[in-house]
Amino acid sequence: MSLFKQKNKGMNDQQAIATLISEGCHIDGNIKAPNFVRIDGQVTGDVKIEEGMILGEKGVINGNIFTKEIIVYGTINGNIQTDSLSVRSTGRINGEIKTKTLEVEMGAVYNGKLSTNESTVTSEPVTVSAKRVITQVAEVPEFA
Repeated sequence: MSLFKQKNKGMNDQQAIATLISEGCHIDGNIKAPNFVRIDGQVTGDVKIEEGMILGEKGVINGNIFTKEIIVYGTINGNIQTDSLSVRSTGRINGEIKTKTLEVEMGAVYNGKLSTNESTVTSEPVTVSAKRVITQVAEVPEFA
């Protein structure tokens, strides 16, 4: 099952969640889980989820993430290794991303390095999609 399939084909943001870390919860330590997890609280430590996860708008992870699929509404300060990553408009990521597919909504913020990872790469290229891309070029004064 996939978090990113069309609504008529199965999974989406309403995935059956096996584990919920609710808003107001603070976890200091690593998390490891076999099924889908939703995090709306704060985690300081690495997160290893076999299937996939959703990071809610108020969710914060200060650590590295390893999972098959992830939807980000909240903030991640750490590296991400995944097959599928979707960053929603409220999502904030500071760290390196290694993924096979990437979806970014307008308004999302990402600071870091994006690359493919040998363990997640098949013969398919990395796909980046965005609803709208805005590029601004500022004039830089010439130095004497």
